[in-house]
Amino acid sequence: MNRTGRILLVTALVAVVAMAFRVSWNALRDIANAIGADHTAATLYPFVVDGLMALALVATLVLAGRDRTFALRVLGTYTLASLVLNYVHGLVPELHGRTVDWGRLADWDPANWALVLLATSLPVGSIYFGSDLVAKVLHHRPAPIPTLDANAEESAETVSNRSTADLAESTPAPLPVAPVRMPDPVAVEFVKSTLPLKPVPTTPAPTPAPAIERRAVAAAESTRPRRATGRVPEAARSSRPRRTPDQLLAEARTVTADWPDAKLTAEGIRLAVHTSPKNARTLRETLRAERDGATTAV
Repeated sequence: MNRTGRILLVTALVAVVAMAFRVSWNALRDIANAIGADHTAATLYPFVVDGLMALALVATLVLAGRDRTFALRVLGTYTLASLVLNYVHGLVPELHGRTVDWGRLADWDPANWALVLLATSLPVGSIYFGSDLVAKVLHHRPAPIPTLDANAEESAETVSNRSTADLAESTPAPLPVAPVRMPDPVAVEFVKSTLPLKPVPTTPAPTPAPAIERRAVAAAESTRPRRATGRVPEAARSSRPRRTPDQLLAEARTVTADWPDAKLTAEGIRLAVHTSPKNARTLRETLRAERDGATTAV
């Protein structure tokens, strides 16, 4: 509701309360005259009853909790008392013309005593309950309203829109992982053979070269498993003719004739002669034995 609407609503409420107070004025003033009040006291008597009702209504709007409940009880009690006195004023026509006996509000004595007690106790109650309500209103401290900035509102909206599986409570705790030690790296030399050199026995005479086995050259050992293949077709095979052990030895002697002893290795012979590592090692041993025999003979 905008500001204009609120002003109109409050104005209408004040007008209704003022008219209701004027309607109840005559009844409460006549009741006050009947219980012995003078002209001034009878004129102020309606303010004592209906005025405390207005004060209790304001306290109800301000207070909270138990204090608000107390203000509601005071408002209800004085509203009921005003209703009873207005009802009695309507039942006794003599009160209008002030022809009723002093202190006589009903023909039945118990009812008359109760009505007189009610009418005379309302001013005293107004002093007590009115002071208590005013003290409660003055000492009331409203709870501060938390101010939310734009980021907090977005965060609250995001949390409310998240599913249960995305919340932190459903996330399992990470399991501890034991560290795995990797093996130390091994240096590999790719140019020369990593095979250790075997000691060559010294013999007085050269030994004949051992016969090279006549079988298919085995492929170099590999740590990676090879896939099973079928038979190699004739078109994919090498066209170079197979050499005999004597031919390999003769070719190795020719190639390594001017090589120093340090260069005479199985890897070098294999690359120069284009043979298998096994045949290269056999050729190396044979050539070294021949060189050692020639040196001994000299």
